[in-house]
Amino acid sequence: MITQNGEAKAVIQGVVSYTRTQELLALFKLLAIARDDVAAGRVQSLAGLRERIRGRIR
Repeated sequence: MITQNGEAKAVIQGVVSYTRTQELLALFKLLAIARDDVAAGRVQSLAGLRERIRGRIR
């Protein structure tokens, strides 16, 4: 961490650590979207999934 006048101003992070952080943030975003979809009722049950997939393939 780099400070200026006693306040944090910047962080130096390794490439591997940065990549992991970005992947975690993307996962958290997907989880938040999924949570919102469940809360809004935008989900479907697994029952009949095979038929829905076959219907799209045909």
